Amino acid sequence: MGLALRRLSKVAAGVALFAAGVAAGSWHAVSVAAQNRFGQPKTVVHVVVYKWKNTTSQNDKDQALAGIKNMAAKIPGVKNIWLKTQRNQIRDFDGVYAIEFASAEAAADYAESPLHEAWRKKWEELRENSLSFQVSNP
Repeated sequence: MGLALRRLSKVAAGVALFAAGVAAGSWHAVSVAAQNRFGQPKTVVHVVVYKWKNTTSQNDKDQALAGIKNMAAKIPGVKNIWLKTQRNQIRDFDGVYAIEFASAEAAADYAESPLHEAWRKKWEELRENSLSFQVSNP
């Protein structure tokens, strides 16, 4: 009987320790979730939704999007680009791309860049329609 009582007390202690760990983990998860940290960056995000012309080949589409990547590598102030459309909530448009600029000045420099102008001319030949907007914090 003494051996069974010792085993039972060890099992009870193990269960109590496990329960305490679960409770501590749950409390920590709740406290971390309550402390969601975020920033309000001064960057500018340029977002474009587009629809290709029916006559645009897949190769032309690929080259147009690759052109954005090439510009990003050459124009100062480009921080990030999004080229692959995984989620597009605007009906009747084929895709979305976005460019994040380090500042409003960098976005203005991009808009006036000869590299952008050359790319834009090709882009306009391939697309049927597009909508663009920019988002930034003051």
